[in-house]
Amino acid sequence: MTPEVFHLLAPSLPEEAGVYRFIAADQSVLYVGKAKNLRKRLASYFTKTDLPARTHVMVRRAATLEYTVVASEQDALLLENELIKRYQPRYNVNLRDDKTYPWIAILNEPFPRVILTRRPDRRRMTLFGPYTSVHIVREILEFIKKMFPLRTCNLALTAQNIASGRFRVCLEYHLGNCKGPCAGLQSEADYQESIRQIRNMLRGNLGEVRQALQERMKQLADAYRFEEAEQVKRQLQHLEHYQSRSLVVHPSITDVDVFAYFQSEHQAYLHGMHLAQGVVVQTRTLQAARRLEEPKEDICSYLIHEWRSQLGSQATEIIVPFPISFAGSATVTVPQRGDKKKLLDLAVRNLHYYVLARQRAAERRPRHRANHILLQLQQDFRLSELPVHIECFDNSNFQGTDPVAALVVFRNGKPSKKDYRHFHIRSVTGPDDFSSMAEIVYRRYRRLLEENQPLPQLVIIDGGKGQLSAALGSLEKLGLTGRMQVCAIAKRLEEIYFPHDPLPLYLDKKSPSLRLVQQIRNEAHRFAISHHRQRRSRTLLRTELTDIVGIGPKTAEALLRHFRSVAAIRQADEKELARIAGAHKARLIYAHFHPNNQALNPPNPERISN
Repeated sequence: MTPEVFHLLAPSLPEEAGVYRFIAADQSVLYVGKAKNLRKRLASYFTKTDLPARTHVMVRRAATLEYTVVASEQDALLLENELIKRYQPRYNVNLRDDKTYPWIAILNEPFPRVILTRRPDRRRMTLFGPYTSVHIVREILEFIKKMFPLRTCNLALTAQNIASGRFRVCLEYHLGNCKGPCAGLQSEADYQESIRQIRNMLRGNLGEVRQALQERMKQLADAYRFEEAEQVKRQLQHLEHYQSRSLVVHPSITDVDVFAYFQSEHQAYLHGMHLAQGVVVQTRTLQAARRLEEPKEDICSYLIHEWRSQLGSQATEIIVPFPISFAGSATVTVPQRGDKKKLLDLAVRNLHYYVLARQRAAERRPRHRANHILLQLQQDFRLSELPVHIECFDNSNFQGTDPVAALVVFRNGKPSKKDYRHFHIRSVTGPDDFSSMAEIVYRRYRRLLEENQPLPQLVIIDGGKGQLSAALGSLEKLGLTGRMQVCAIAKRLEEIYFPHDPLPLYLDKKSPSLRLVQQIRNEAHRFAISHHRQRRSRTLLRTELTDIVGIGPKTAEALLRHFRSVAAIRQADEKELARIAGAHKARLIYAHFHPNNQALNPPNPERISN
């Protein structure tokens, strides 16, 4: 992937936590990474110059880029871990072994134990997590141990063994960490009540537990047992900070497809996430053109069939945002709350960024962007049709000498330089901008009428109300009043004047309409000034240098190319002139500009040829 391609994609990337994948041309996953801010992280691959050579090779090999937005940075870490283990990307060097993140497990046994495990087995245990830090898990287990005294031994506490008096209490009982269920000192119902509260806490139902801790802390503080109250306060802080579960790695939601749907006037979009063994392993977005006014339920159902066919999904449950008729063996679920609703919301967020990226990419296309600006211009100027053909006039003169004018033409918001025209003012003497504008407007549109050429939708006059009135007078003579919209733009405050409206229009300085009008006006000014300068240079060349007897156009051109101006030639000494024009011509030029310093016997100009 080249930097140019990425820079087109960058504005549509979300500034949220997520996981990204660099995909090769053969659809193999080259690299999986996580990011707190996807846009900034991905931009670093194309802007930093100190990246390792291995990374540069990986970026060049990538054909496409995929990403998945998640709820938090921790979720990004978990999903990255699972995807690396699944795809084994060539350029990932971490997390490729068989290690995994820690879970909290409640074992399925009499008087269940609560343990930390890295090898989850849903047949033997109820799982909570995974967690991104072993330290967090151990703090949670320590907290549970203090709140709910549980056994830690691996004895088979069946009712028969307990009744037979086979076991005796251990040191944990005497330390207060266990209530002695092995010796029949704690009933199974009381023990299971503690397990129930632990389950609620690990599932995120912290209200009751938090309230109990707060009451306990208050009781200790009222009893002036501040050290113990401080310990309970730390337990409350641990309770607030630990992660009870992850959306992208879920212990109980397995083998499901989650779909989000969106449709515009002409397009329909479906984003799907496939969960296998509780892990988001695949995401893909489909797009289809809406040719008929079909119900969204039918379009969504069709796209889901196509999505599952492409990925080969055999998930037994599909989660959708609204009821659909699905001809398949999977169960259709429309969640209203809970973890499945959170997964659906996550799919909706990812679809939002996909659609946003498509829209921004379309807006960056030149034709779409130009149409958008022209539509805005049509609205701001109250035009009856889209201004795909715009013409602009500007005058240029120097103290009334060499008056010229210029016409620039924009088609579909872009300069059409083949249609640019210069005008030499014929009927005006002196610095009369109004009469000059009237002449060139009349000449331009008289010719278009004679040649049966199409007229522009918008004519822009560079100037104020005076130039606008002059242009309107010419159009009235030609019978074109009302057939084109005409306006003038004044440079000082960028006021835009319309016919028969005494008050100017002021557009926002950031308006795309004003920027386009300014661009057209500036282009007309540039074109007029450049032509006027060329004409002045030719006039100056003819009167100042070629009037010298013995100096022809070629010598004059060479001198101007070197010295840049006649003023510089006038100030040059004879030796400098001789290096360009030769000794004899240098004497002639120097004698012309310095008559008081000329030699007594100047060279005969008839002997000098150009």
